Amino acid sequence: MKHTSTLLCFLFATIFTLAQEEIIVLETPTGNIEGTLLVPSKEHSPLVLIIAGSGPTDRDGNNISLQNNSLKMIAQGLYMNDIASFRFDKRGISRSAAAGMSEEDLRFEHYIEDVQQWCSLLKEDSRFSSFIILGHSEGSLIGMIASQTVSPDKFISLAGPGFSMQATLRRQLADQPVYILSMSLPIIEQLEKGKTVDSVPPLINMLFRPSIQPYLISTFKYDPVIEISKVQSPVLIVQGTTDIQIQVEDAKKLAAANSNSELVIIEGMNHILKEADANRFLNLRTYGDPNLELKQGLVEKITKFIVE
Repeated sequence: MKHTSTLLCFLFATIFTLAQEEIIVLETPTGNIEGTLLVPSKEHSPLVLIIAGSGPTDRDGNNISLQNNSLKMIAQGLYMNDIASFRFDKRGISRSAAAGMSEEDLRFEHYIEDVQQWCSLLKEDSRFSSFIILGHSEGSLIGMIASQTVSPDKFISLAGPGFSMQATLRRQLADQPVYILSMSLPIIEQLEKGKTVDSVPPLINMLFRPSIQPYLISTFKYDPVIEISKVQSPVLIVQGTTDIQIQVEDAKKLAAANSNSELVIIEGMNHILKEADANRFLNLRTYGDPNLELKQGLVEKITKFIVE
């Protein structure tokens, strides 16, 4: 009897969870993009569109080799505070794989257009009281550009770059062995001119392979400081002090560029929004731990900004 009771409780909990989630599909010329809408029981709650960062990142903040569930945890944290959220697999990733384009044809603008289409679709839903865009890492830049046309009620940047992609690449590569930087700089200079490079040293081919170069060129034209200055909505900028990819300086640059912004610095939070040591090796170990909770206080800061 006890076993049966436990099973029924489990089934009820599972059904309840599924009842709060809706799968939404966006049809695009190259294929469907899929996402998850998580809706609390409270009526007319705010809705947050969550945009993932760079690379093959899915709706939960994961990729094939590293599972951290950071974006899924944000959605769940918002849900517990009566805030709805929508997160989606980027085109070409996970359940949006069918919308993938050849790497040679992919441009940064495709991600911006996808977000704009999601915004148009979601803003038609009368269940929600307000619409907020939240972008993590590269998703911050995508979100702030999309915000200029879709005009959300508020915009949130989590660990978003304050420098251009090429400047960020130079800074991150400076932490690598000197020979890696020396091989990379000439390629970056050519890409800045809009020119591709046919011959890439094997050691840096993963980063600058010819097929990814057109995409990099398309990102180099955007300066986050300029783009965030164009956002008319209230802005929240959140940055952790132990982020080994984006620095506090980035966040301060973004905040200085928009007078309608609020800057929140969270001590001990890294790039995937978890508590982490500043030591690079220990920091990176958190990237593959899906059970490590979000840094305490993060969801509270986001929630306060949304509801006030």
